[in-house]
Amino acid sequence: MLRFVVRRILGFIPVLLGVAIFTFFMARAIPGGPFDFVGDKSIPPSVVANLEAKYHLDWPQWKQFISYLVGDELKIGPVTVFDLDPARPPSSYGVLRGDLGPSFRYRGQTVNDIIRITFPLSAQLGVMAILLGLLIGIPAGIVAALRQNSWIDYSATFVAVLGVSVPNIVLAPLLIWIFAVSLKWLPAAGWGAKPPYLQTMLSPGFDWGNYFSHAVMPVFALGTAISASFARLTRASLLQVIREDYIRTARAKGLKEWLVIYRHALRNSMIPVVTIIGPLFAALVTGTLIIEQFFGLNGMGKHFVQSVGNRDYAVVLGTILVYTLLLVISNLLVDLTYAWLDPRITYK
Repeated sequence: MLRFVVRRILGFIPVLLGVAIFTFFMARAIPGGPFDFVGDKSIPPSVVANLEAKYHLDWPQWKQFISYLVGDELKIGPVTVFDLDPARPPSSYGVLRGDLGPSFRYRGQTVNDIIRITFPLSAQLGVMAILLGLLIGIPAGIVAALRQNSWIDYSATFVAVLGVSVPNIVLAPLLIWIFAVSLKWLPAAGWGAKPPYLQTMLSPGFDWGNYFSHAVMPVFALGTAISASFARLTRASLLQVIREDYIRTARAKGLKEWLVIYRHALRNSMIPVVTIIGPLFAALVTGTLIIEQFFGLNGMGKHFVQSVGNRDYAVVLGTILVYTLLLVISNLLVDLTYAWLDPRITYK
C-alpha cells in the first residue's frame, strides 16, 4: 500500500507539469492581453509596453514559462544557475517554490493572496453541498432500493430525476425570487462570515443564525443535483448488491435484515458513490461559477470567470493548478477508500 501511495504521489508531478504547460500556452494563444482595456477605455500603447515589461510579458513565451515555473533567478547555495533578468531583483520565485506570481489586474495582490482569500469560501460552500448530498441522497437511495417498485421508490426516483434535470442557472434565481424577494425569509446575496473565516466563526458572539441564513440557498441550489445523483447511484448499486450470492447466504444464516443491509450490502454498494465524490469534491471546493455569481459570493469560481475575461493569465493558471492538485489528491483518497470498503481490492 505504501508503495502504491508513493507511486501515485510521484505521478502527480507529470500531471501537474502537463496541465501547467498546456494552460500556460493556451491562455496566451487567446487574442488580446491583460492590459488592452481598463473598463471600457483603452490604454495608451506606451503604458501597455511599460506594464508588459514590468510583468515580463515582452519576453519570449518559453522564457516566460521558465520564469513562471522556477522563477527569474535560480540559486543552489551560493551558485547562481541562471538569472533571466540580471538588471533587477527577481519578481517571481516560481510555482515550484510556491509562488503563483502577481495578478495582472488586481493591483498589489498576488495569485497566492487571491486564492488564500477566495478558496475558504468556496470550500465552505462545496463541503456543505456535498454533506447535504450525502445526508439526503444516500438515505433516499437506500429506502428506494429496499422498497423497490413501491410508491416510495417511484417518488424518490421522480424527485431524483427532477433534481438532476433542473440546472443551477434555473434553480438559483428561482430560490432567490421565492425566499428572498417574495417571502423575504432569507437574504438574497452575500455570506454570513468574513475572512479570516475560521477566526471569525470561532470568535465569541458569532451569529450562526445569520451565517446559515446566508448559506441555505446557495448550498441547496448546489446540493440538489448532488443529492439526486447520490440517490440514483445508491439505489442502482444497492439493488445490484442485494442480489449477490453472499447476501442470500447471510440471510440464510438467519441474520436480521438490517444487519444484512448495513454490514454486508451497504458497504459494497458505496463504491460507485465514492467514485464520483473525488472529482466532485475537487470541482466544488474550487468554486462553482454560477452559484457564486448569482449569490454575490467572493469565491474562486467568480474570480476565475473574471480573470478569463480580463486575460489575467496568472490567476487563471493558478486556479487551474489548485483544481488539478485537489483532483489528483481526491482521486488518491478515493482509491484508498476502495480498499477500506472492499478488502478484496488490493494495491501493489
